[in-house]
Amino acid sequence: MTELTVTERRARARQLAQTGASQRAIAAQLGVGKDTIRRDLAHPAPPVETPAQRAAHRAAQTETAMRQLCAAAQAVDDATPAHTITDDETARRWWTELRATAEQLVAHADRFADYYPGAGCATTPTTPEG
Repeated sequence: MTELTVTERRARARQLAQTGASQRAIAAQLGVGKDTIRRDLAHPAPPVETPAQRAAHRAAQTETAMRQLCAAAQAVDDATPAHTITDDETARRWWTELRATAEQLVAHADRFADYYPGAGCATTPTTPEG
C-alpha cells in the first residue's frame, strides 16, 4: 500500500469509521497506531468548498497575480534595461527573457480574448469608426 498523506489518511479513517470499523481495525488497515487513528478521528474534517467558493478563490488568486504582474512590469519600465550599461551576455539574457515573457503574456491575452469575446477584448487592435 502506498503511503497516504496525513489529510488522505484522516479522510480514509473517517470513511472506515462511518462503516462501523473499530479504531484498532482502521489502524491495522492503514498501517498506523490506534492512538494515531484516535487523533485523526478527533481532528475536524476540512470544510468542503463549493464551486462558487472555488471560483471566488481562483478569482482572488488571479487578481493578486495580475497586480503582481503590473507591479513587475512597472519595475522593469522604471529600470529601463535598454538604457542600462551591461556586458553582452547579460544584455542577451535580458533580451531573451523579455521576449519570452512578452510571448507568454500575448498568448494569455489572446486566450482571454477568446474566452471573453463580449467583454471588449480583441486579439487585434480595432480602429474607431468615423
